[in-house]
Amino acid sequence: MPIDTISAMDIRIDDLRGAATIALLEAHRQNMFEHSPPESVHALDLDGLRQPGITFWSAWEGDVLMGCGALKELNAEQAELKSMRTADGHLRKGVAAKILQHIIAVARNRHYKQLYLETGPVAAFAAARALYARYGFRECGPFADYPEDPYSVFMVLDLTDAQALE
Repeated sequence: MPIDTISAMDIRIDDLRGAATIALLEAHRQNMFEHSPPESVHALDLDGLRQPGITFWSAWEGDVLMGCGALKELNAEQAELKSMRTADGHLRKGVAAKILQHIIAVARNRHYKQLYLETGPVAAFAAARALYARYGFRECGPFADYPEDPYSVFMVLDLTDAQALE
């Protein structure tokens, strides 16, 4: 795990209206389009993230945005991790791990049994795939309405597994 260099990080529900949050999400989507063909980009835009059933969090150190992530309910037992992103100036500080821990805890508190995600197979997504694997996610087939896609890696975390990392 990365060395925790964060003194105090506040993870809070975000209304997706702040300039820093909007800029981070625009950078996130732009990055997805740089590494995947358009039909394989599944990052939600602002309107998509504002839909019912999606909770979006941003992580702050004082007034500095460090990262974000979202949880999308698929049904009463399953949810999907969306829009995980660390701001460029805060990479390798443990930001993504703390956001992921927060979202996993919320998913457990909501009594979901599985937490899914979709990410990319190319080198640009290797750090993300490694982070998810460290937290117990394993590769699986497509879920929800995702089709098979060579530009997608699907992963799932079994939230009912007592051995899964807390």
